[in-house]
Amino acid sequence: MSERMNVESFNLDHTKVVAPFVRVADRKQLPGGDELVKYDVRFCQPNQEHLEMDTVHSIEHLTAELMRNHTDKLIDFSPMGCQTGFYALTLGVEPSEFTRLLELTFKDIQHAQEVPAANERQCGWGANHSLEGAQQATARFLAAHDSWDQIYA
Repeated sequence: MSERMNVESFNLDHTKVVAPFVRVADRKQLPGGDELVKYDVRFCQPNQEHLEMDTVHSIEHLTAELMRNHTDKLIDFSPMGCQTGFYALTLGVEPSEFTRLLELTFKDIQHAQEVPAANERQCGWGANHSLEGAQQATARFLAAHDSWDQIYA
């Protein structure tokens, strides 16, 4: 790949990363001086494994809801189409603070009794959830905490 692409993740060599990891994927300065910081929260080794869609969906709901109990600087927490992780968009949250928020939130998920808004009124596919899958995936992610900052082998 010689030409740089517009989408940041398309410039990441997915054959060289080692999941799980957390990395800053992008930073944007806004006209008013605020900074958006986008994180790549990678659960699975690209092109070798993926999360099941009901697990992805539940992690999305749980994290989007529960992380906001710890910060008002989370703008969005969205799944990657490849089902290997998520993007978190924050307002000026630096990596050490973000990993602390992620750890707190994933610990909250371990104690959750239900997936928030997992119903037809609040969700476009309310039946497509797995609390058990979300808890297992986030427990594995938490267990690898010491290597979250290691993107490459």
